[in-house]
Amino acid sequence: MSQFISVFDMFKIGVGPSSSHTLGPWKAASSWIQQLRDCQKLEALDEIRVDLYGSLSLTGKGHATDLAILLGLSEVDPEYIPIEDIFIIVQRINIQEQIYFKGGKKIPFLKESITFNKEFLPFHPNGITFRGFCNGEEISMETFYSIGGGFIVQEKDTFEKQAEPDDILFPYPIRKAIELESYCEDENISISAIVYKNELVLKNADKIDFELNRIWQVMLESMYLGCHTEGELPGGLHVKRRAFDIHAKLIKGTSHTNPEDWMTAIRSTKVKFREILKWVSCFALSVNEVNASLGRVVTAPTNGSAGVIPAVLMYYLVIENHEADFEHVKKFLLTAGEIGSLFKKNATISAAMGGCQAEIGVSSSMAAAALTELLGGSVAQCLVAAEIAMEHHLGLTCDPIGGLVQIPCIERNAMGAIKAINAAEMALDVNPKDVKVPLDKVIHTMWETAKDMNKKYKETSEGGLAINVGLADC
Repeated sequence: MSQFISVFDMFKIGVGPSSSHTLGPWKAASSWIQQLRDCQKLEALDEIRVDLYGSLSLTGKGHATDLAILLGLSEVDPEYIPIEDIFIIVQRINIQEQIYFKGGKKIPFLKESITFNKEFLPFHPNGITFRGFCNGEEISMETFYSIGGGFIVQEKDTFEKQAEPDDILFPYPIRKAIELESYCEDENISISAIVYKNELVLKNADKIDFELNRIWQVMLESMYLGCHTEGELPGGLHVKRRAFDIHAKLIKGTSHTNPEDWMTAIRSTKVKFREILKWVSCFALSVNEVNASLGRVVTAPTNGSAGVIPAVLMYYLVIENHEADFEHVKKFLLTAGEIGSLFKKNATISAAMGGCQAEIGVSSSMAAAALTELLGGSVAQCLVAAEIAMEHHLGLTCDPIGGLVQIPCIERNAMGAIKAINAAEMALDVNPKDVKVPLDKVIHTMWETAKDMNKKYKETSEGGLAINVGLADC
């Protein structure tokens, strides 16, 4: 089990709509092409076949997995590619039926080159196999698994190899919440401070600040774009964007030209009590509407749950503390990232493995702990907040209608954000010694629940809302 997962692994900048079904396959395809380059096989390559398995196959169309593969094979970076270029590249491949690699090489690639197989591979529900050929002879075959949150592993790898740099000793190796609490008590410092000391092993202080600010800026921009974009989401469900109308009613005719000015204006406004929940919901909905339209968001810890953490952090900045600055943002993200890593190490952050409790539940838990720290809670109270948030997401299924990350996914981000705020407030009012369920126990329970859950409720669109409400109903 990994001793430390960086906050920059938990928060990845990428393209929607799914970290496991879009970002993961995208990275897997790019990784495979790079491997072919490294072993001097790319020049000989003249045919590619891709097989998707399990959840990647069952909901791959709705999650744009096939498009992600095209982009990954084309060797473009999901973190930096201009969003408008995505559709240009995909359209060119579909029309010309060719993949272009860096350096100018191109080979045929037909729609039939990607096969959707309903069977599941044994290691993980999200399996993908790449096969390369030269003159009809197979020269490469590699299987990858997209294990949630944009993390990928190859069949020959282990979770630990992917999540933790080799031979690095961290000052505070953390596997369980009880260990995290013990370190904080011994050092008399906060969760964010412990995490920061571990991060310094991997990056210098300036780099940490730069990257955390970049993550926050993408979160802020996704909220801004979602609040200022109207119309319907793509995919055939005809889901109307709701953040635009909610935001228009809240700002009452004012306008802004960039995310920073927009946030400043909201912070300078005296928000009425009855509007607080509307603002939080608006922030969360806006991010996931951007995500659902293949926009740029931050996995937190996944794309499907990308709206919870930005919404709760924005709540703190515009409602709780108008004087807050980047240091508060930094503490929030560090604390949230560590809580998310506890779930990844000891359970899962993949809906294909654990249902929606593994995505919205984990993100709500992360946000609750982080908010509690900023509101002055003790380390123990932060862990209580994380436990409360997850406890009340246990058993939450993943049953997206049409395989799209829209219904019920977008609304669930708003609900997860509200629960996180409520969990933080409840935790601040309790003596941690009186709490009966520690965070480690609820994480274990979540994992046991995930293993017992029927697979039709694990991002397959074969149960729940996905079969009781169809495209024809929308």
